[in-house]
Amino acid sequence: MTSFIDLDLSKGKDVISKHIYGHFVEHLGRCIYNGLWVGDDSPIPNTRGIRNDIVEALKAVKIPNLRWPGGCFADNYHWKDGIGPREDRPCMVNTDWGHVVENNHFGTHEFMDLCEQLETEPYICGNVGSGTVQEMQQWVEYLTFDGQSPMANLRKKNGKDEPWKVQFFGVGNENWGCGGHMKAETYAEKYRQYQTYVNNYSGNNILKIACGPSEADYHWTEVILRECMNETQQLKNSTHDKPIHSVWEYYRPQMWGISLHYYVRNRLKYTSATKFDESLWFEYMQRTLYMDELITNHSNVMDQYDPDKKVALVVDEWGSWYQPEPGTHPRFLFQQNTLRDALIAGVTLNIFNNHCDRVKMANIAQLINVLQALILTDGSEMLLTPTYYVFDMYKDHQDSTLIPLDLETRDYLFGDGNIPVVNASASRNQEGKVHITLCNLDPNRSEEITCNLKGENAISSVNARILTAAAMNVCNTFEQPEQIKPCNFDDIKAQENEISIVLPAKSVLAIEISFK
Repeated sequence: MTSFIDLDLSKGKDVISKHIYGHFVEHLGRCIYNGLWVGDDSPIPNTRGIRNDIVEALKAVKIPNLRWPGGCFADNYHWKDGIGPREDRPCMVNTDWGHVVENNHFGTHEFMDLCEQLETEPYICGNVGSGTVQEMQQWVEYLTFDGQSPMANLRKKNGKDEPWKVQFFGVGNENWGCGGHMKAETYAEKYRQYQTYVNNYSGNNILKIACGPSEADYHWTEVILRECMNETQQLKNSTHDKPIHSVWEYYRPQMWGISLHYYVRNRLKYTSATKFDESLWFEYMQRTLYMDELITNHSNVMDQYDPDKKVALVVDEWGSWYQPEPGTHPRFLFQQNTLRDALIAGVTLNIFNNHCDRVKMANIAQLINVLQALILTDGSEMLLTPTYYVFDMYKDHQDSTLIPLDLETRDYLFGDGNIPVVNASASRNQEGKVHITLCNLDPNRSEEITCNLKGENAISSVNARILTAAAMNVCNTFEQPEQIKPCNFDDIKAQENEISIVLPAKSVLAIEISFK
């Protein structure tokens, strides 16, 4: 059977935010220390302690934003411990991730320096679980106030005269779990209180993100939307002829987004990242596709309170989660990254693209040496994972207009289960080029695909890159760092407004189409 895709280029209206392609670093295992941060006295080439090769690799994939300091670590983190001379910073115990000693050498100034080197937007997660309202207010003031104040003066004393710009601020993390084990109603009250003091200083405009649900907790989403979002009708210029309750509604909490966390994993039995058979390939493809159901259902709840889609769904933790690699610390969450993870990334990003009317931001977990990492390091060595290459292949979707597609494809059958073979998304950039990203979830069979493009002149050129391998579990290692990487793909036929493809088994394909 041939799969069919119809694209009507006249129907695109929603923009795929570049922030869907965001990332996440936490004080966890070797993500920061012995990962991106080596210290300025390291023989590994660095700029003020931050590895140059990592910065170069991330800029190549157009990293749009970076979330920090957690994760669970955020709700144990007290930011004042991470400023000032490093030798004077107090140590703490990282109770979330292995009870190792955290020396706080990587703090606010180092993180903001990293974002400046990457030319990316910082996304800071504040401490609601064990922190105070004053602590959060002072952090925002320290970061963004341009003037005379206790926190601005402290920042200047620590070497930064001009304030930073901070666009995204998360008010807590996983407050239903490691961030305090709160009920939705309790957190809603906390959010209303804490966000009040996340102020806009000196022309900086912060987009506030509420802690959202874990997976399919639709009750949590409903409570937060009901209690914490702005009313649609607000006072504009005058209040003298408005009811008193309307004055109150005008000052209700502001919420730009609400988060969602979902990992592709089996909580009852974590399995190996590299040693798996087709049954586990199929299971993890099923679990990946579940993201579409989650986003659809949470969006439906949000639509009841926010039909105009003013509040963003922010999937700020997602990715695969397996057993840690043998011989590594079990709480450092270091895992390998195979072709299977490339498919997980490709399918998930296609899902985000297709829901870009509601999903405005996402952050894969995590950037380096933790969970579904883009980069692995070993001392001075660094390698790029299959997941990294998917982000590279998909980067042209950033800030492009989504082209809705009609997809007809066969099912991949395994045991009693079935899933669609082909997963796809498409966009059109400002130069008029169309980008289509395709995933073949069947590890055994290639798939013929015919794609019709309506509403444009005839095709003038087609270019494509593919990521695949002979086996499902192929990965890059420090002994063989380039076993799997993209290459040019020529098995495409184009005529007028139609392209034909033979998409190899277990592959990710990125196509660029230009028109006459």
